[in-house]
Amino acid sequence: MARTTRRKSVSSAGGLMLAPAVIAMRMPLLLAEANSKAGSGPESARMVSEKMAAMAAGAFAAQASLMKAAFDFWPQAMSGRMPSLMTGEAQKRALDAASVPFGKAVSANYRRLGRKAV
Repeated sequence: MARTTRRKSVSSAGGLMLAPAVIAMRMPLLLAEANSKAGSGPESARMVSEKMAAMAAGAFAAQASLMKAAFDFWPQAMSGRMPSLMTGEAQKRALDAASVPFGKAVSANYRRLGRKAV
């Protein structure tokens, strides 16, 4: 695995490691919104919209990665190499590509909610 690919997957995984902290920081805000008479507030709406946007971006990134592997199939096969679609490497790259938007969203939420708490 190339060094930049490994670095990208580690950084996106590092962003996902902040998810429990983001949940813990959001709980008081969500509890305050639940107890208000106005109903759901801006944090609830933002939470849902960010998840939907990250899911769409992740799905697009995974599809783009698999499409690139499909285009590379015959050139790899004709050169005598095992195509990445056959070895599972394409699926791993697609999974890494799909997790990047989630990691970025979690990291951004951690920074934003950390500033609110201070």
